[in-house]
Amino acid sequence: MKKICHGKSQHPEHTKELVKLKRAKGQIEGILKMIDERLYCPDILIQVRAAKSALDSVEKSILKTHLDNCVKEAIKSKDELASLTKIEEIITLINRHK
Repeated sequence: MKKICHGKSQHPEHTKELVKLKRAKGQIEGILKMIDERLYCPDILIQVRAAKSALDSVEKSILKTHLDNCVKEAIKSKDELASLTKIEEIITLINRHK
């Protein structure tokens, strides 16, 4: 796993994201139980969509934090290599998301 942008002491906490991830974990555990109990497929699909939505929300929030902190700081530092590295990193992340 890569090092956090600013180090642990300066990186924003992702408290809201942890709450959302714990909720998604509960939804996924519920989906597993629903499948195990052979419940109605549309009901399972509704829960899958809810879990995916929670994960999408976490993804967007963490990406925004990264842009607002790590990328912005690299650009403000006027360190061209650091800036280009962060921009390439974002492009790679966006391409993986397609």
